[in-house]
Amino acid sequence: MRIIAGKYRGRKLKSPPSLATRPTSDRLRETLFNVLAPRTEDAQFLDLCAGTGAVGIEALSRGASYVTFVDESRRICSLIEANLEALEIEDDFRVVNVEATEFLRKFVKQATTPFDIIFFDPPYATDYESLLNYLGKSTASLLSKEGIVIVEHLSRNVLDEEFGELKRCRVLKQGDSSLSFYERTAA
Repeated sequence: MRIIAGKYRGRKLKSPPSLATRPTSDRLRETLFNVLAPRTEDAQFLDLCAGTGAVGIEALSRGASYVTFVDESRRICSLIEANLEALEIEDDFRVVNVEATEFLRKFVKQATTPFDIIFFDPPYATDYESLLNYLGKSTASLLSKEGIVIVEHLSRNVLDEEFGELKRCRVLKQGDSSLSFYERTAA
C-alpha cells in the first residue's frame, strides 16, 4: 500500500498482520479521492473503521485539516499510529480505539465541529444499516451542511437509498467493491 497523491505521495504504509483487516485498495482510494478532490482541502475528515489508516492518511496528504481515525481493534490503532509516525505526521489527527457506533454517540453529545467527510469502511460482514440509520438520525450533529458520507461495501450488497437525513447521490463500482455516497437532505 502506498499514498497516491499529495504531500506524502508514493510513501509506503505498513499492512495489517493478518487478512482480518481488508485495506481499501490503492485503485479504489484513487477513485475515491478523484471524486472528493474539491472537498478534501481543509476538511474535517472521519475515517470510521479505519483499518490501516490509509484513507485518512491520504486525506491528510491531500490537504485535509484534521483526521479522526476510529477503530475498535487496539492492534489496528497501533498500526495506524505506526504509519503516521513513519510519515512523520505529528499533529492534525487523533486515533480513537472504540467501536464505531459508540464513537458516534459520544461525538454527538460533545457538541464538537461536525465532519465534512465521513468515510465508513467496516468489515464486509458488518451490519451497515444500524450504523447508517444512526448517522441519518444524527446528521445535524455529525455532518456539516455540505458534508458527505461515503460507504465502502461489497458491490452485491446494495445499500438503501436513504437513511434518515442522508440520501444516496452516487454509487461507484470497482470490481467486488462499491462506494456509496450520501449527502444531507435537510439543512
